[in-house]
Amino acid sequence: MNKKLLKNKNYMLLVIGNFVSLMGSNIQQFVLSLYVLTLTGSATLFASMLAISILPRILLSPLAGVFGDWFDKKKSIVILDVTNAFILGFFSIYLFFNEELSIGLIYVLVVLLEITEIFFHSSMSAVLPSVVEKENYLEANSLRTMIVSFGQLMAPIFGALIYGAFGLMIAIVINALSFLASAISEMFINVPKIESENNAKTISGFKKDFISGLKLIRDSKPIRTIMSTAVVINFSIAPLFSVGLIFLVKEVLEQSDLRLGLLQTVLSASMIVAPILLTKKLKSMRLGDVLIKGFILIGILVMIISFSINQRMMTINNGLVSYTYVMIICFLIGIFVTAVNISVNTLIQKIVPLEFMGRTSTVLGLFSTIAIPIGQMLFGFLYDIINPGLVFILNGFIVILVVVFFYRRLHHIDEKDRDEIKENLTESRVVVNEV
Repeated sequence: MNKKLLKNKNYMLLVIGNFVSLMGSNIQQFVLSLYVLTLTGSATLFASMLAISILPRILLSPLAGVFGDWFDKKKSIVILDVTNAFILGFFSIYLFFNEELSIGLIYVLVVLLEITEIFFHSSMSAVLPSVVEKENYLEANSLRTMIVSFGQLMAPIFGALIYGAFGLMIAIVINALSFLASAISEMFINVPKIESENNAKTISGFKKDFISGLKLIRDSKPIRTIMSTAVVINFSIAPLFSVGLIFLVKEVLEQSDLRLGLLQTVLSASMIVAPILLTKKLKSMRLGDVLIKGFILIGILVMIISFSINQRMMTINNGLVSYTYVMIICFLIGIFVTAVNISVNTLIQKIVPLEFMGRTSTVLGLFSTIAIPIGQMLFGFLYDIINPGLVFILNGFIVILVVVFFYRRLHHIDEKDRDEIKENLTESRVVVNEV
């Protein structure tokens, strides 16, 4: 691992802050999933809780992107983390006096946290490439993934233990404290100032900056390809992780909360192992080849999860054989998903100018997640009415179909496309200024 990164104070403070806040968030998310399934026992209702959280992203991403580029990044991320702590503190006080949250209040909590996350991500997107040298982006993303994933590794086990011993309220309190700790860490980061191309923070200025951001994405072939692929991939894969695996383990294989937590831990472990095994290999490969090979392997692995739903296998040791089989397949899926995510993040950081990072990242995030609520509701409904094994086969088939459809465009993606973006950006600025 690059020693310069370990000695980079700003980078390490950034990673530590992410580690603490995501640790708390993952504990809470895991506990909420158990809480909702305990109340309802329905994959459809559980999926609806996840799907409704996407609505703020659809509505607010364009606004958040411009604001993320306009305002001081350090102040923004600190204020938003503190805001999250106050929101969670309020809900923990409510729980203290009322002992339970209704499904409606859980929806409110999820939506509020999603709103702050949209603006946080917009500001945060330019922080890492601001404090790390360009040639170290891939290793910085890999190391950040490893450290943050270690928190995700422990979160499900802690979540199961906390939920079993103390209930939902303590999990929310822990998450509130984690956001406060993250804010304190971020206060000591030295983030270089990144000036927006349009310093007039007015409605007219917003319009110009928003249009220029859309033009950058429209005129960039690699960004358009990534965005188009992500829409369909997330439609299929996001429901697998957020609904399918939880429903499979809890409702089909009838495993304990602790074993569900262990499965989540295995997925997080794969995110730690992937950078260790694949960072050098990723540096030597073109991004297009990483995406093609990664998605094909992911699609195949998702499809063969269906073999776990076998009556003979499910009856051995109360489903232990099926459960172990699912864990092994999920570990492999996690490795390839992590490799794809690291490569895509690195490419975006290299080819997009820092002053456009907020707008670009939020619009990419919007289009990447816009199909998720549809997928969560559709596949959540399918898990309730047909054999879940058929749903997993459909999930994997969609991923492979995407690779076939976008094969040529994926194959030609390369970080050298940043030169094309710079040329298009110059032309876009001229056109926008004439509006």
